[in-house]
Amino acid sequence: MSAPELHLTGNDEADHLLSASPSALLVGMTLDQQVPMEKAFSGPAVIAERMGGSFDVGRIAAMEVDDFVALCAERPAIHRFPGSMGKRVHAVCQALVEEYDGDAANLWADVSDGTELKKRIAALPGFGDQKASIFVALLGKQRGVTPAGWREAAGRYGEDGVFRSVADIVDPSSLIKVRQTKKEEKARQRAEVEVK
Repeated sequence: MSAPELHLTGNDEADHLLSASPSALLVGMTLDQQVPMEKAFSGPAVIAERMGGSFDVGRIAAMEVDDFVALCAERPAIHRFPGSMGKRVHAVCQALVEEYDGDAANLWADVSDGTELKKRIAALPGFGDQKASIFVALLGKQRGVTPAGWREAAGRYGEDGVFRSVADIVDPSSLIKVRQTKKEEKARQRAEVEVK
């Protein structure tokens, strides 16, 4: 049984690519930083279009990094910081080629548990603890990747019924709820800093 279509970008074509390509989904997560989530997760579709219509990790990894960054920087740029994020996407694709036969699905295909899954994700360029936790939650909640202990590995992002991250977005109303939760969290963090 295949996982349901993702609804992360508001663009059916971009969402279909994320649903069909684990590597595109991983690259979308790579880009999910300091830009709206829809922009980040649309990035793989923009890259695919600029590379002739297909999202090919091997081709990205084989490109000169400066050539790939130039592709990412074409208007509209794939990210607010096309240089640094283009380099990061390139590095992630190289890691996938070198360690996982060019397919992100191999990153989780044989994991023994959620801790190992998170460790593998966190080892990728640009993936810290929080981003790795969110991606574990996204895989578990929406892609059927549920090794033993995945919710514990995802931490608070693995909880059900809390609209906290991209892992919880399944439609426009859940997107609004996630945005509200993030807004409240930022306000709480600002208040804590002001108190100190």
